[in-house]
Amino acid sequence: MESELTWQEAKARTLAMQLEIAELIPEAKAVKIHNKKTGTLFSCSETQHNWLGSATVTLTEGTEPEPLVKDIEAHYQDSEFDIETDIDNVGNYEIQLRSLNTAENYIVAAGWDPDTIRIDSGSPCFTLPEGVYPGGDF
Repeated sequence: MESELTWQEAKARTLAMQLEIAELIPEAKAVKIHNKKTGTLFSCSETQHNWLGSATVTLTEGTEPEPLVKDIEAHYQDSEFDIETDIDNVGNYEIQLRSLNTAENYIVAAGWDPDTIRIDSGSPCFTLPEGVYPGGDF
């Protein structure tokens, strides 16, 4: 666990990684990237939290998300991430990139709306400063 990170650093790192993943989609197939700037905190342990966020890539109409998700999977082979694959509850192929050293993770799959890919994320764990309430938006 990387307890030396501040929540702001963990969030910034995770937002940057969401964007890195989204930018792997060729420009000709991506209309827009919406990297959501706020998220919530989730408890990693009694003393640590991680920041949960998301990004959505809007694809050109009719673009199939699954081959793009598989391209992202191929890009991260032999990286700092362990890769798990699954079929989500509506039948879409999804990948989860999980850090080998921290709780950092990213789930990439077809989005809830047609012609989208969603990236759900969790930052490395960090310790909040004393007196900071972990509820609400961060």
